[in-house]
Amino acid sequence: MLLVLFIAALLWGIGHYMGTPRSARLYMLGLLFLAVLALQVVLPAGHPAREATGGSAGQWLVAAGLVALIVAYRAVLKRVRARAEENEAEVAREEAAEAPPRQTGTFGATELERYARHIVLREVGGPGQKALNSARVLVIGAGGLGAPALQYLAAAGVGTVGVIDDDVVENANLQRQVIHDDADIGKPKVFSAEAALKAQNPFVAVKPYHRRLEPGIAEELFADYDVILDGSDNFDTRYLANRAAVARGLPLISGALSQWEGQISVFDPARGAPCYQCVFPERPAPGLAPSCAEAGVIGPLPGVVGSMMAVEAIKLVTGAGQPLRGEMLIYDGLWSETRKIALKRRADCPVCGTA
Repeated sequence: MLLVLFIAALLWGIGHYMGTPRSARLYMLGLLFLAVLALQVVLPAGHPAREATGGSAGQWLVAAGLVALIVAYRAVLKRVRARAEENEAEVAREEAAEAPPRQTGTFGATELERYARHIVLREVGGPGQKALNSARVLVIGAGGLGAPALQYLAAAGVGTVGVIDDDVVENANLQRQVIHDDADIGKPKVFSAEAALKAQNPFVAVKPYHRRLEPGIAEELFADYDVILDGSDNFDTRYLANRAAVARGLPLISGALSQWEGQISVFDPARGAPCYQCVFPERPAPGLAPSCAEAGVIGPLPGVVGSMMAVEAIKLVTGAGQPLRGEMLIYDGLWSETRKIALKRRADCPVCGTA
């Protein structure tokens, strides 16, 4: 039995040294267990190979049962912790809802100092900062694009920041989703983001929605906000967000990523710009627009594009500059190039067309 345990430890150590994923190492240990169990069943009693691997199948079955109990206990404990965190977040939201509403547009000394660099900007100034303080911005997705956008919106003093996402933090997210930490692995992204934003700026209200954006709730949810940022990673959500934003007459800031390249535009038919479906009338064929998990993405790229999305939101709220309505900005990180292309509405668009 000691020989088998030594082999198992050796396999685990070699796999760890070579950077083999934990799941693959567990798979190898499972194969080793099955091989040992087969030896105990197939070989006759007293056979040297059988004796060297424990001598009987019973003790291995007992060991397997104990491991199964430990794994099950850890899984239950993880679910209990996740449920407790959700309950704590729900209580916090209820307490926030019961608290007297904060008077928007007014600043204490701490906030005046915090936003001083905005206030001295000619294009923002005091009126612009007050507009930010009264603004309500919803971010779809707390991942690569959502993470930097959320951070900069909160830091800029946007009064109410909403975030909707049904996913949990995974180890593979941390290469680019900088709002989350290693300790947040397994936690719903919206609650991880909520904690980070409150730690960054306690003067803003954060509304997390731990669920997927679905047709039954999209328009009703959007009605509570002034600007929508779409940082989702699938076409179903993008088309849904576009339809709901058009129905509510809201500007939709949309960003997308692929390997080294990102793009951003403000879709706003209510103010003469095309909608998302004017530009992308149909989803691409399978394989033509692979996800980040399939094609890869350089870590800082979501930070670049997500920050641009936050800039566009601030411009829309304050009236500063010229937002990317009717234009798409494309950023190529590999060759350090940017370019703009003009976008036009389609009369036959099924969402915002007039034909």
